Amino acid sequence: MASPARPTAAFFDLDKTIIAKSSTLAFSRPFQAGGLISRTAMLRSAYSQFVYLAGGADHDQMEKLRQFMSTLCAGWDVQTVREIVADTLHNVVEPLVYDEAVHLIEQHHAAGRDVIIVSTSGSEVVEPIGAMLGADHVVATRMKVKDGKYTGEIKFYAYADNKAKAIRDLARKRGYDLDNSYAYSDSITDVAMLESVGNAFVVNPDKELRKVARERGWPVLEFTKPVALQSRVKLPPAKPTLAALAVGGAVALGGVVWANRRRAQV
Repeated sequence: MASPARPTAAFFDLDKTIIAKSSTLAFSRPFQAGGLISRTAMLRSAYSQFVYLAGGADHDQMEKLRQFMSTLCAGWDVQTVREIVADTLHNVVEPLVYDEAVHLIEQHHAAGRDVIIVSTSGSEVVEPIGAMLGADHVVATRMKVKDGKYTGEIKFYAYADNKAKAIRDLARKRGYDLDNSYAYSDSITDVAMLESVGNAFVVNPDKELRKVARERGWPVLEFTKPVALQSRVKLPPAKPTLAALAVGGAVALGGVVWANRRRAQV
């Protein structure tokens, strides 16, 4: 008697794969409006968004981002951050989702596969987005917490090889057959993640990843239709509050400002 088939999964990067821009940098304006960063820092973030969309972030830029976010959130109350994100996240992210990505997620679910979002952004923002999209699990950057507040240290940085390791760990835990699973990403930093599965696809790839895709025969997908998420899934009603203006502060846990100046210098 043949043994039952092992479960499979589809692993999706978030930014420029499901979301049409950086899910975290998109919050720079509400972050500034809430008084959490200066206008200079907001403009720097806007410029970084342009660089990110035009060519993708390289390793050095991501390292600067990691260093900055590890100091920026020190002392923030975890519950307050989560409440702000829950109240306002869909107002920023809703118009940014790629219709093609949502359709792919639906197809994988229809085929019986789990859908996992794997993102360098903070879990405080990735988890609610995953819930909106019906993801079965998320892998995201996690900050250390003590007495209900962020310490400023990073517990797990979901970047580059760490993404691939998290996928393998999850596969062992859930029994996924990675040879028959799928992965989607736009960035050269996710090559290890794409190599972890038998079916790798690149989405709106940066120049370096496009070259790798040609060399390895990975299919290239072009997503071009950002749509309102509300048109595809039911979202909770908006709750505009004064505190909600600080949502960018929460999102900085995943890297909202492309800078390496310490908080006291901003």
